[in-house]
Amino acid sequence: MITSANNTQVKNIIQLNQKAKARREQGLFVAEGRKMFGEAPKDWISRVYVTESLTADESLMKQVMELPEEKREIVADNVFRQMCDTRTPQGILTVLKKPVWTVEDILKGDAPLVMVLEDLQDPGNAGTIFRTGEGAGVSGVFLTKTCVDITNPKVIRSTMGSVYRMPFLYVEDVVSLKAELEQKGIRTFAAHLKGKNSYDQEDYQGGTAFLIGNEGNGLTEEAAEAADCLIRIPMCGKVESLNAAMAAGILMYEAARQRR
Repeated sequence: MITSANNTQVKNIIQLNQKAKARREQGLFVAEGRKMFGEAPKDWISRVYVTESLTADESLMKQVMELPEEKREIVADNVFRQMCDTRTPQGILTVLKKPVWTVEDILKGDAPLVMVLEDLQDPGNAGTIFRTGEGAGVSGVFLTKTCVDITNPKVIRSTMGSVYRMPFLYVEDVVSLKAELEQKGIRTFAAHLKGKNSYDQEDYQGGTAFLIGNEGNGLTEEAAEAADCLIRIPMCGKVESLNAAMAAGILMYEAARQRR
């Protein structure tokens, strides 16, 4: 059992929680909580840490004990709290290998539905788009390298497990990706104030990519100009724009509605 905060494993977990560089170099990320442990693909799991007070939970420990001995650790309660990113930890923490997805994983099928995120910064927005995307039947997510790190603990929590099932890939920029999407016959749509047609007047039954920009500045001019079609989401009152995740959800579910 780990009883000291000076333990090298404890120090490393704190590094993985706090620094994208550590996650990138080690190819690992951290997911807290029962749900994230229960839904984690077994081949992604590097190690599981359980707080001492939770060892009395027979149901949970039965799952934990299915893992090889070298992949499970019991941790003293006071030390476990220091390892966690949340204020009220659930008593179990999973260290996972970062998945490696390809363009083919995201664009497989006859009519892929994909999200392209440009310079999205808010962890909650990114995680919500992953979760909503899974619900709407999205094939995968492309992100520019300026976007928030998907393995950030706050993003991981916001995905509510969807990060395990939603393929994602970082790309250089929207313009270079557009050429690749075009070759696959995928049309790109950008929600934009200059959009002529309302979002529900376009056809998304073929291969479709929705471009979502930065929370404060929206899409760059280059990305907007690269889109095949600019669309708008009608808004009443004095509202100038919608939250990025909300706008993405509206578009994804309109595509899902049409495809049903």
